[in-house]
Amino acid sequence: MILKNPLTRAAAWTLAPVAAAGLALGVPAIAQTSNTLASVQAHLKSTSSMTADFTQTDRNGQRLTGKLTLKRPGKIRFQYQKGVPLLIVGDGSSLTMIDYEVKQVQRWPVKNSPLGALLDPDRDLSKYAKVLPTGNDGVLSVEVKDPKRPEYGTITMVFIRDGASPGGVRLRGWVALDSQNNRTRIDLANQKFNVTVADSLFKWTDPRPKQRGRAG
Repeated sequence: MILKNPLTRAAAWTLAPVAAAGLALGVPAIAQTSNTLASVQAHLKSTSSMTADFTQTDRNGQRLTGKLTLKRPGKIRFQYQKGVPLLIVGDGSSLTMIDYEVKQVQRWPVKNSPLGALLDPDRDLSKYAKVLPTGNDGVLSVEVKDPKRPEYGTITMVFIRDGASPGGVRLRGWVALDSQNNRTRIDLANQKFNVTVADSLFKWTDPRPKQRGRAG
C-alpha cells in the first residue's frame, strides 16, 4: 500500500522531531502532582523492554497500525503494517526515520526526540512535565512542552493504573501536537513488559543509493 495521503506520512514523521523536543530540555513543572509523576517514573525505571501493537491516527482520522518494540536505554522500533514503506528506529543514540518509497532518511539524537522521556529511564520528569487532570483516578496524563520554543509542539502521554504492570501503571499511548496544530495520536494495546528483545531489531537497511549497504 502506498501512502497517497501526505498527511498520513507527515503524521508518522511527527513521532520524531516536531512534537516536544522539550523532552530533552529543562522545562519547569507547573501544578504537577508529585505522587502521580512518581508512579510514572517508577514505571519507566522498572521497564527494561516492551512490545505492543500500535494504532496511529492523524488529524483527518486516517489510521495506520503496526508493532512497537522498545528496549531501554534508547532503543525503539515502529514497524508499520504491511505495505506501508515507513520505518522508525532508535538505536540507542539516534532516532532514524526511513521512508523507503522516496528513499529518504532523517536522523535526530534520541535525547532530542519526543520519545526521550520513554527511552531514558533516568530522566527526571519533575523538571519538565506537568500532570493534567483527567477526572479519573485510574488515568494519568502527563504533558511535556517548552513554552519558549513553540515550534517543538507538545506531547501528552497517557498512563493507566494497572497493578500487573511495572510500577503499577501502563502506558496507554500519547498525543503529539505540532506548532501547526497537526495532531497525531498513538494508541497501544497488547503490551508485554520486560521480555527478551534482540538488538538486531534496531538495525535497518539504508535505501539511499550512495549509502546502500550501510545500516544505522
